[in-house]
Amino acid sequence: MILYPAIDLKDGQCVRLLRGEMEAATVFGDDPAAQAAAFVAAGCQWLHLVDLNGAFAGRPVNAAAVEAILARVAVPCQMGGGIRDMATIAMWLDKGLARVILGTVAVENPDLVREAAREFPGKVAVGIDARKGFVATRGWAAETGVQATDLARSYEDAGVAAIIYTDIDRDGAMQGPNIEATAALARAVAIPVIASGGVSHMADLIALRDTGVIAGAISGRALYDGAIDLGDAIAALKA
Repeated sequence: MILYPAIDLKDGQCVRLLRGEMEAATVFGDDPAAQAAAFVAAGCQWLHLVDLNGAFAGRPVNAAAVEAILARVAVPCQMGGGIRDMATIAMWLDKGLARVILGTVAVENPDLVREAAREFPGKVAVGIDARKGFVATRGWAAETGVQATDLARSYEDAGVAAIIYTDIDRDGAMQGPNIEATAALARAVAIPVIASGGVSHMADLIALRDTGVIAGAISGRALYDGAIDLGDAIAALKA
């Protein structure tokens, strides 16, 4: 299971939100590229980036910070937030992102996701953010009546590289991930599923790994707070 350190970008800074609330942002640093380099120095294989402002604006906002990260590190990076048309997808992949994450458009414009997955094989992931099992979009501000599992299944034949599943109520709350819901989603589809939201301790990572069906896990606050040592976690997950 791959551990993806998270760098969430708001106003050019590294932050973490509590349950997706922009007003509940904790700033962890004002040099995202330096943070990315520190994660890489600790041994990470991937980085997970989020343009939080972009998720609300519907267009890239923290492009300068993302470009600085891509210039600084050699490991592959995936990113979501405000990527809602083919031009933006192509732009980010051209700038060096290994994978774009499509969230809002996965609900609102599934044809775009399918087109992008055909055009850029292996480079398009679907972000499914759910509250009590139902998908939320537009920076988690808009609730839908779409069930997370139904949305995931609808992309089974699309060729997407992964599904990033976030339980919004757990995100940033340091209360542990929703292992049961994430594992159920992973068992429902053949697409690799990456868990996000609530990973707070090494035991959470081990529990996710031990389901045998989850391909990766994203952690942010626990790494910044020191609750999880990145080097130790990577070593444990390789064991």
